[in-house]
This record gives sequence, structure tokens and C-alpha cells, in this order.
Amino acid sequence: MDPLTARPGNLRSVALWFIVFSLTVLVWSDEDYYGLLGISRASSSREIRQAFKKLALKLHPDKNQDPSAHDKFLKLNRAYEVLKDEELRKKYDKYGEKGLDESKGHHYESWSFYRDDFGIYDDDPEIHTLDKAEFDGAVSSGEVWFVNFYSPGCSHCHDLAPTWREFAKEMDGFIRIGAVNCRDERMLCRSQGINSYPSLYIFRAGMNPVKYFGDRSNENLVHFAMKYVSSTVTELWAGNFKNLVENSFASGVGWLITFCADTGDCLSTQTRLKLAGMLDGLVSVGWMDCTTQADLCDNLEIATSTTAYFPPGASLADREKNNVLFFNSLDAKEIYKEVMEHLPDLEMLSPDSLKDRLMHHRWLLFFSYGYDREFYLPEFKKLNVLLRGDHIQVGRFDCQSHPSTCSSLYIHKSCVAAFKGKGINDFEIHHGKTDVYEMVTFAKDSVNSHVISLGPKNFPGNEREPWLVDFFAPWCPPCRALLPELRKASKRVFGHVRFGTLDCTIHEGLCNMHNIRAYPTTVVFNQSNIHEYEGHHSAEQILEFIEDLRNPSVVALTPETLKELVKGRSRDEIWMVDYYAPWCGPCQALMPEWKRMARHLSGLISVGSIDCQKYGSLCSKEYVQAYPEIRLYPANRDNPNYYHTYNGWQRDSYSLKSWGLSYLPKIATELTPESFNEKVLESKDHWLLDFYAPWCGPCRSFALEFEFVARLLKGKVKAGKVDCQAYGQICQSAGIRAYPTVKFYPYMGSKKKNVLGEHVDTRDAKEIVKMVTARLGFLQKQNKPSRKDEL
Repeated sequence: MDPLTARPGNLRSVALWFIVFSLTVLVWSDEDYYGLLGISRASSSREIRQAFKKLALKLHPDKNQDPSAHDKFLKLNRAYEVLKDEELRKKYDKYGEKGLDESKGHHYESWSFYRDDFGIYDDDPEIHTLDKAEFDGAVSSGEVWFVNFYSPGCSHCHDLAPTWREFAKEMDGFIRIGAVNCRDERMLCRSQGINSYPSLYIFRAGMNPVKYFGDRSNENLVHFAMKYVSSTVTELWAGNFKNLVENSFASGVGWLITFCADTGDCLSTQTRLKLAGMLDGLVSVGWMDCTTQADLCDNLEIATSTTAYFPPGASLADREKNNVLFFNSLDAKEIYKEVMEHLPDLEMLSPDSLKDRLMHHRWLLFFSYGYDREFYLPEFKKLNVLLRGDHIQVGRFDCQSHPSTCSSLYIHKSCVAAFKGKGINDFEIHHGKTDVYEMVTFAKDSVNSHVISLGPKNFPGNEREPWLVDFFAPWCPPCRALLPELRKASKRVFGHVRFGTLDCTIHEGLCNMHNIRAYPTTVVFNQSNIHEYEGHHSAEQILEFIEDLRNPSVVALTPETLKELVKGRSRDEIWMVDYYAPWCGPCQALMPEWKRMARHLSGLISVGSIDCQKYGSLCSKEYVQAYPEIRLYPANRDNPNYYHTYNGWQRDSYSLKSWGLSYLPKIATELTPESFNEKVLESKDHWLLDFYAPWCGPCRSFALEFEFVARLLKGKVKAGKVDCQAYGQICQSAGIRAYPTVKFYPYMGSKKKNVLGEHVDTRDAKEIVKMVTARLGFLQKQNKPSRKDEL
């Protein structure tokens, strides 16, 4: 916590100094976390891991005899642990070390771990190491992904690594090969049901993931992956040749044909299938047996085995005139590359057609200044096919030839933008990688969301409708990670809140006007009121923030309301109060957790906050010694000034909620064998029971959560607890095999209650309440008399 070193009289000057210091320390210090790792603030997760690994192998105390090596390496490890974590990185960028808790970086692995186990696939260009945001985008892109979920401490994962690399090189360009480090991405792996390593899964949009169970040889992996690629190779012969070729040409699709004769080498079946998958939707792939179709091959002047690409409209007998391509190579990737370069480029829009086309259709547009190779990759020709199902057209616009058009959109360098079909001003610029799968994901997400790029012309003023504006910089990785979450959130509150993004590298004046000093900074403008978002980078928590603005969960206390509401509380009322200062980094980090906790405790504990910069004399009288200071004013106290101070290390919503709940009187009934039979099995009440053991750690943690559930269901369901150590016979008859176990015993009329009850397969309070409430609704509907019965 930050000690208060100033009296109220000069608090304002101290606050000003603190703000200036906290905003400049990271920018100018060579010893910040980025400096320690020798990386830029724009570094990706992969670049952070690579930099840390290099330094770890050089500076690790196992190899470094410097007496201070341990302390130095702890700092290095702390820097890595913070910067690899998206949320901690954002807090660090905004508040420096003072905005972080001390829960990370105290331990590190042996030198051999960093040499052998750390980031197994980080140095393999064909393998994409995926984090949560990249994974979501990849598996929804429409391409086929084969993903290896591994743990660096798993020997089988290391045994597979050489084969996985070989397999990735063979499949490169055909399907996408990914890897997820489940040590770093625990929540992602848990959400995918990963419970053993390595676990290999095929992903493709529109189908459930498929797990691979076979032998982990390269040959078997290839055979398995090929089954999930939409690749069709057509055998051509005299009876179908003319029809198929003409139909494809009429659709603007050319043919890649392998002719197999008695002499020379023709492409293998596997290579043809690969090419068909790689060129799916762009080029038809076929083969012809010239030993059985000799006349047809002679007419096409084919004398030996060869492969040729015939563009749409080509006269098959006149090679030179129609740009027919013949290939000497038998390698799928080489042929694919040459065919892709030969395909026509994306449609070029003119200034005259731009407004009309964008008004009536959804577009993904490449804006370029001259020839920028990064934006002219042949791979981008796939985009029309991959986005066709979403009715998104793909094209180009030349900003070098038409600078005024691009300038009016505040586009000053080559970029990609998604237009939503609502006009030229309703668009969003892509700030991720220039990979095909990222472009596809961006385009699909953007055109179906309600986030637009802002500038001076459309920046919100005093509109009646609230705006959420994300101030960001494209080089900032946490900023890029937040953008897809904003898109998700915008769809949920469409019609109530509008969403926009402002690039501070372009609109520096607007960002300075709003005092933006760190990225991302997300603000809700509601007419004259401005509210800054301080939560995690998830759509759910952004929505929670918006809901909290509409229905505040925390009471902003004044000296008068502190006296009236808190000190004058009723005997059964409890208050939790946060004494804070707006300039204090830990206070800012606490605020979103405090609001989240307040929403969870709504109706059970009242929650407030006091701004000690605004009410300095009050905080001085209350003897507030540090910021933030969290106090709980309990019920049933004759002294209204009596309080408990929170001294816990963690200041997250769960820890704070548990602390607050511990002061509520218990309402769950401790049951005995007699009361279990009498009150639960033989009564007409619904019961929810927690079966536990006193020595069980998870049981003690869950006890407060269960009390929370009991209060939320009070009046509908009675809550009870059974000590399975004291009353083993009850738990045995109820079929209890693990602690804690939650079971529901509903009253169903004449039907006798089953001693086994109904198992509740979660320990999350909200989920338990949701499940029990749904069950009660079903029972009520089932037991409701029909109109016939009533008559």
C-alpha cells in the first residue's frame, strides 16, 4: 500500500507530483521491465518469451557465479512473468510496479528447464504458438488447424516434438499447425477439456474438434489430417473433359491438370490432394491417364508426364498464346506458389466506385501506398473464397494515386479495413498480423460488430446516446488483444451504447485533449459524464462495467452519507468501505475488482467508497493511514464506529467477497442423522446440502461460497451441511465419494425423496443458483394443475 506522507493541506501537490512521476517513470527509465528484457513495448508474447529464454540461459544463477545473480535473476523473472500476462502488462504499462501485487516472480526454474523445456516451438516458423486470443481467431477462421496442446514438463511432449516439426514442414501451406503451452495457457487448455499431454486436435469452423488417438508418426499424422481437408481431385477423360473445363472457365476458375504418361514423372496421389486442398475454391485440380486417353493427350500435345495450369478461357491446344503454365517441379509448395502468383489480383476500386460499393456491400479493403510487399502477398487471393460465405467482398484501393480519398479517412499508410456495408465512414482498421487467418477472423468479427474507427469528424460530442471509446496505439499488444473483446461486447449492448476506437498515433491532438497517457485507455462518454474502464480485457467484464454505470453497485459516499448510511446503519446491516485516492495506482487497480465484488454481494452487504482527495479532512478524522484502506463495519454492534480492516494480500473480487461473507451470520443448518431424515427426506421443503469434511481444504474454501448460495436462495430453498467425518453413515447412503459435494433434494409432492438426491456438478455460486432456480421452475411447471384438473 502507498503510505500517506502528506497532511490534507498539501495533499493536492503530492497527488500532482505522484501523477507526473507515475506517468514518466516507465517511459524514461532504462531499468523498467522492457529494458531488463531488452525488448520494445510493442513486442509480442512470442518475442517476450524468446528474449527471456536468451537471457535466462546466459544469466541464470546455475551458470552465473556472481553473488548477486539470484537477486538479479528474480528481477528478470518478475519482468517476464508480468509482461507475458496480458492483464498484468496493462497494469504495469499504466501504473508501473506500484500497480501490481507481489504474487509473481518469486520463483524460477533450473537452467536446464530454459534450455530444454521453455517454449518448445517458439523458434519454428511453420508452427504457430497460440495464446487465448490467437486461438479463438484461428479456430473460427475457416481454415483447418491441427493443434498440439502440450506441457513443457511432459516427456511424451518432448518425444513428439521432432515429429511435430517434420509434420509441420510437410503440411506448411496446406493446413495450419499450432501449439498451445498449457503451462502458460491453463485456462485455455481447461476450457478445451485438455487433461493429458500431448493432446492433438483438429479444428475447423462448423464442426466439433476431433482428437487424434493414433500412432504419433509423421505418416499417420499426415493421413489423419488429410481427411479433414476439402480436397477433390477429378479424373479427366474424354467423356467429361470438355464439360468440366468449360463450366469451370465460365465461373472464372482455371484448371491445374497432371498428365500421367509412360515417360516422365507425374504428381503422386498425395501431392495432388495437397494441391487440391491448398487451391480449394481458386483452381480446379485434376489428372489424366494418358495411357488410356492417348487421343485426348495427343490433341493437347502432351507427350510425356507433366503438370500444367490452364487459366480461365485458355484454348487448351494453344499454350503460348493463353499463358498456360507448365511445371518441372513435383513439389506441392513450389507449384502452389507459382499458380498463386499467376492468379489475378484482388479487384481495384476507384474513387468514383468506392462510395457506392461500400454503401451496399460489406468489404475487406487493402489500402496501399505504392507496392508494399507485405500487403501484396499471393496468399491474400484466398480471401475472396474464405469470406464468400459471409458475403464479404475483398478489394484494393491505391492511396498513392488517390491520396485525398485516403486522407479523408485518416489513412496515411498501408493498412486493411473492414467496411460494414453502411457507407464509407462505417469501418474499422485491422491492427493484427497480416496472416490470412487473422484477416479472415478480423473481417468476420468486424462486419458483424458495431465498432467503428473514430476521427475528429465523427468523435462523440454531447450525443444523448453513450459512447464507449477505446484510445489505443497499434504497436501496443494489450491494445490489440482488447479489440476483439470490444467487438463481442458491442453486439450485446447494440442500441444502448455505441463503440468506437481512436488511434492515438494518428489523432494525437484528440488523445491529448482527453489526457490519455497510457494504452489502452477505455472511456465511456455519457453526455457530460466521463467514466474510465479499469477492468480486464474481456467482453464479459466490459459489459459488467457498462451495466454498473447504468445501475451502480458501489455507493459514492460523502461525509454526510458516511454518517447517515454507514455509521447510522441498522443492527443487521453490514457495510464495506474503500477509502482511496484517485491518483493512487493500487487504488485504480482495485476499483474494478471492488465494483465486481459489490455486484456479487448485492442485497447481502452494502458497499461504498470515499474519495480521500476530495474529502481529505474526513479521511484524516477517520485515521486513514494508507491508500487503499478497506474497512468492514459489522452488524449487531453498539459502537457504530467499530470496523475491521482488510489485511489480505490479494485484492481481487473473490478474496474480498470471501472476507466480507465471513462476517455474515451462518444460515446453513448443520444436520445430524435424525434431522437429515426428518427435515430433508421427510419434509415438504426443498433442500440444498453441502457434504464436507473438516480436514478438507477445498471444503473450507467452499464453505463461504455455500453460505452465499444459501442467502441467494433464501425463501425458496433451505440450506444444510453434513459433516461426513462425524456422520459417515449419512454420506455413505447419499453416495458421497468426494468433498465437497453439493446435492439438491427437491420436494415433488407424493413422490418420496431419494436419499441420493440430485448431484450439482459445480462449486460456482452463480452457477449453483442458476441450476437450482431452473430446476424449481421446471418442478413448478410440472406440478401446476391443468385447466381440466381445475374444472
